[in-house]
Amino acid sequence: MEKKVGSCIVAGAICLDIIPDIHDQKGFLQAILPGHLVAIGAPILATGGAVSNTGLALYKLGIPTQLMGKVGDDPFGKQVISLLSAVDEQLTSGMQVVPGDDTSYTVILSPADADRVFLHSTGANDTFGPEDINYDALREADLFHFGYPTAMTRMYINDGQELVLLLERVKETGITTSLDTSMFDPHGAPGQTNWELLLKKVMPFIDIFLPSRDEILLMLMPEKVGCAPDAALNREIAQKLLDFGAAIVVIKQGENGLYLRTTDLRNGRNLGRAFSNSSGNWRYREIWAPAFEVPVVGTTGAGDCAVAGFLAAVLRGMSPENALSIAAAVGACNVEAADATSGVRSWKETLSRISRGWKQHDLAPLGWKFDRNARLWKGPTDGRRV
Repeated sequence: MEKKVGSCIVAGAICLDIIPDIHDQKGFLQAILPGHLVAIGAPILATGGAVSNTGLALYKLGIPTQLMGKVGDDPFGKQVISLLSAVDEQLTSGMQVVPGDDTSYTVILSPADADRVFLHSTGANDTFGPEDINYDALREADLFHFGYPTAMTRMYINDGQELVLLLERVKETGITTSLDTSMFDPHGAPGQTNWELLLKKVMPFIDIFLPSRDEILLMLMPEKVGCAPDAALNREIAQKLLDFGAAIVVIKQGENGLYLRTTDLRNGRNLGRAFSNSSGNWRYREIWAPAFEVPVVGTTGAGDCAVAGFLAAVLRGMSPENALSIAAAVGACNVEAADATSGVRSWKETLSRISRGWKQHDLAPLGWKFDRNARLWKGPTDGRRV
């Protein structure tokens, strides 16, 4: 008998993504010079931000999902609501449309020969606060995912005081909590935040923390942003976050897959309702799931979709090994399309693609060994306390 599928609420930042068609332009970023004109194609208009990207990916993976975000009553806000309604009108039931506010938007430059560049306006996301969460709805759900406090002014000012208040109230409902971050401008307001202090305050209320490698390095070790993949550095970062109070840390590595490390999950730690039917051993785990090989069309939303894959697996009661593999698979499907979610396949299709022997990258150059019996890459500390 298939295990019960849990439900999820996704809250935080949402925006309108404007993605010009520049995939035929080699060297596009080098061609943008003062006084030059560069020919591009028609844009894609899509919803973006964690609420949309992770929320819609969870929905496509068969997870009952509710969205909580804020937009203005401007044309961009109307477009966001229209795009969500086109998927399912129920998805807009928890959204707020605030008269007079500007809707957040992002112009995404995603050329064929380079990584993305974002031009981002935070808009109504900056006014999001603890009062914007429907806490009664949380009591009926299994998992609460909050995305991009790094792009929401009220969530990071005053060392995250309002974010802590929000998460404390959320955790009181007995729900499982997860948190994701976004890249931010180190020279802007988020760059002046004491992120280590903020994370120390926030992590005790977080069951699953899923930052990207460069995001968490920018927060804790900015001098190492952009450095080569390093298993020892992953271990050091994850251990620091576990020491701060997180129970499960998943660090997204882009083309190098995803790295997971967990704590003992004992001493009265309650992971919430999402883990009520979980399988496998989640204690003292260290696993690295390599990325699956795919032709890359665009990388917008890849990390958010990987998060959705991981959370969907948790909500279906799967083991950490399977959860991490599915996260890598959903992230890989995402990059086969230009926008943030149209590449995501159904749960059944995703599992079928994995089972057919979908080729993955090799982690041996990073010093990890493949366990053929368990069919996963294990770190040297997997399963034992260090």
